[in-house]
Amino acid sequence: MKQGIFTVTENRRLTPTTWLMKLSGEVRGISAPGQFINIKLNGHFLRRPISICDLSRDSITIIYKVLGHGTEEMTHLAYGEYLDVLTGLGNGFSRGDAGDKPLLIGGGVGIPPLFLTARLLDPKPTVILGFNSAEEMFFVDEFKRHGCRVIVATADGSEGIHGFVTNAFDELISRGETFTHFYTCGPEAMLRAVYDKVYKEAGISGEMSFEERMGCGFGACMGCSIRTVDGYKRICKDGPVLRTEELPW
Repeated sequence: MKQGIFTVTENRRLTPTTWLMKLSGEVRGISAPGQFINIKLNGHFLRRPISICDLSRDSITIIYKVLGHGTEEMTHLAYGEYLDVLTGLGNGFSRGDAGDKPLLIGGGVGIPPLFLTARLLDPKPTVILGFNSAEEMFFVDEFKRHGCRVIVATADGSEGIHGFVTNAFDELISRGETFTHFYTCGPEAMLRAVYDKVYKEAGISGEMSFEERMGCGFGACMGCSIRTVDGYKRICKDGPVLRTEELPW
């Protein structure tokens, strides 16, 4: 974990409730896609943990959804403002296990950490992105520009496959497609459905990134612990990425 001061260089709306922010500063401690940062906001006791969407040697890109007072205040941060940020938090996805046919499955604001994963993987993965509606879609073209095949599913059928990410996976499997490893991030209900469909039914091992509420964000308070086959693990410290074999579902 590293602490640094970052400068806001971009903060713009992507959808009615989703924003993209770029932060400029010395990027330290980040070794794998899937890790997260923790942002201190004036007037708030707890920092805001947000996954890393993309990064370079001197900048970090995040995508956040407005869910409460803290993230609402983030939308008003202007170009040039400074933020106290903890970087290099949590573990990340293991690219060495991807194989030659990796699959990425993301839902909503679980999509951002998969973007850096997709950008770094070679060969490029198949990517399934799930949204409630076409109005909430973001970063579809960005995945495509990096050579990924993208399948979109929307719950209301307004774009792509009508249904959920598991419906899109079923369609791929029905065409005889196979995959060597999968990476996923999203709300727990989606993770459980992906676990049942992709791991238990199709027999494909993978890695799952969790979106638990956090207190400290670096393993001291135990507030984000979940049960695994090896006992309780802290999502902020031992996660947010866990392997399918670790889960007792």
